[in-house]
Amino acid sequence: MELNGEQLIAAPIPDVWRGLNDIDVLAKSIPGCEEINRILPEEIHARVMFKIGPVRARFSGKLFLSDVIPDKSCSMTFEGSGGAAGFAKGRSRVELSQVDGGTLVSYTTEASIGGKLGQIGGRLISASAKKIADDFFQKFAKEVGGEVLTLESDTKI
Repeated sequence: MELNGEQLIAAPIPDVWRGLNDIDVLAKSIPGCEEINRILPEEIHARVMFKIGPVRARFSGKLFLSDVIPDKSCSMTFEGSGGAAGFAKGRSRVELSQVDGGTLVSYTTEASIGGKLGQIGGRLISASAKKIADDFFQKFAKEVGGEVLTLESDTKI
């Protein structure tokens, strides 16, 4: 599954960057987040409750940051397990750029999903992933003192 999109957040790049690296801001922004901890500067562990279609599960996962260029971009790899519900793993890239009105956040994500989640139709998973991303950015923008305007989002399987 691929999930790509752009969000315009009405806040300056330094505020958006700080928010993306602040686990308290992330905890308030990630839908269903129950716990989040920074283990190392480049490693974050989290527990999140998701409902995707008929499957509701608590996922425990790890996120590893790489290729970090402060106030500009970073890459992430992630892996998570929801027990019998399945697993997800993949990679993502986030880039920030200054535009009129604030910060443009561009992201690309490639993920593979298995278990019960893997048996759910691709369209349902893609729609759920897009909704989770949109919900995240709405909450995140408020946390960093701005608002969000969705420019474009494209989901492919």
